[in-house]
Amino acid sequence: MKAMKLASIITGAILALYAVFALVWLWGDSISWENFIKVSITAGVVVVVTVGLALLYREYIEEKDMKKDGYLD
Repeated sequence: MKAMKLASIITGAILALYAVFALVWLWGDSISWENFIKVSITAGVVVVVTVGLALLYREYIEEKDMKKDGYLD
């Protein structure tokens, strides 16, 4: 479960930073629209990949533990 905890911390931090960034952009118009879209897509991809890898790792560890305990062949 360590992987899921780490993934949730990373995902939460990215989403919180993105929320602040989006509000600053919305009210301050500090960067161009194109760069804002690029940052948005990048943040989304990083969040999805982080959660996906954590889920894959958790499934691998659970299956490994079930094999060790004799529940799976």
